[in-house]
Amino acid sequence: MTKKSGFEKMVLQKNKSKGKNWSEEQKTRSSNRFLVTINIMGSAGPIRFVVNEKELVSGVIDTALKSYAREGRLPVLGFDAANFHLYLANAGFDALSPLEPIGSFGARNFVLCKKQVYSSNTGSQSELVSQKSNGGGWKAWLNKSFGLKIVSH
Repeated sequence: MTKKSGFEKMVLQKNKSKGKNWSEEQKTRSSNRFLVTINIMGSAGPIRFVVNEKELVSGVIDTALKSYAREGRLPVLGFDAANFHLYLANAGFDALSPLEPIGSFGARNFVLCKKQVYSSNTGSQSELVSQKSNGGGWKAWLNKSFGLKIVSH
């Protein structure tokens, strides 16, 4: 039997008066919470926070976006969790279902990516080619940005 300090005795006595043993409470609390690491595409480093294993993936995405914004990180992502996919960091190409509990995957490392938005351009192929040759490309961007005129030879 180990000798307990006065502080430990006081904590045990206080928790027993509530009807719970301190060690049981600690086990219960730690067994359903864990640390996740979320790498965000385009960001300098990961976000880390503690989640409940029963929390939904959509809630984890929401928490990650709020933590990211609170830290003032760039690029600015916004707050709409519906615009993002969460992936397992070390396995697969399929996004996690937003309605699944985060603890069901048995993983602690994730990657957060913004959903790709595809615009449907209804113009014909010849119109698309003429738009690109007339107004698109790096030369047009440079001319617009710096007020320079770059001419091809």
